[in-house]
Amino acid sequence: MINDIKKDAQDRMGKSLEALGRNLAAIRTGRAHPSILDTVKVTAWGSEMPLNQVAAISVEDARTLKIVAHDKNLSAAIEKAILTSDLGLNPSSAGTTIRVPMPALTEETRKGYTKQARGVAEDAKVAVRNVRRDALADLKKLSKDKAISEDEERRAADELQKLTDKFVGEVDKTLEAKEKDLMAV
Repeated sequence: MINDIKKDAQDRMGKSLEALGRNLAAIRTGRAHPSILDTVKVTAWGSEMPLNQVAAISVEDARTLKIVAHDKNLSAAIEKAILTSDLGLNPSSAGTTIRVPMPALTEETRKGYTKQARGVAEDAKVAVRNVRRDALADLKKLSKDKAISEDEERRAADELQKLTDKFVGEVDKTLEAKEKDLMAV
């Protein structure tokens, strides 16, 4: 029972860490990376579809993304979707190929993105702590129902705290790496 609760907590904390990685990837640095466009939705064939499902996205050079639509009729819709996204990118079309240059980041935008990254990391920490809270509630319920002793509950709670500290440390490391990446000129 206790092991199941700890295993579930560890799995859920791991998922919070994975979500942090995805959310930080969406915050752009000065370099081109296809994951920057993960949030872009294109109106294609009568529905909203993720950009990576209607086009091939590749890195042309350090500051340019190259997008080739699977259906050449979608080029205009893809360009419009990128323009209307809140990413601040200006795509340029050359036939069936769309190039998206990454503008150089100013010191002010770097600080803004760093602040945004800190907010995302704090959300991840809150998620990890919420998992701990839920697991502690499950342990307390087991103790109340006399399924485990108070000593077992206390030991399991200590182990959960160590697990939580480990994942919060991972969040901090991930944030530190992203901040370093954002502040690099």
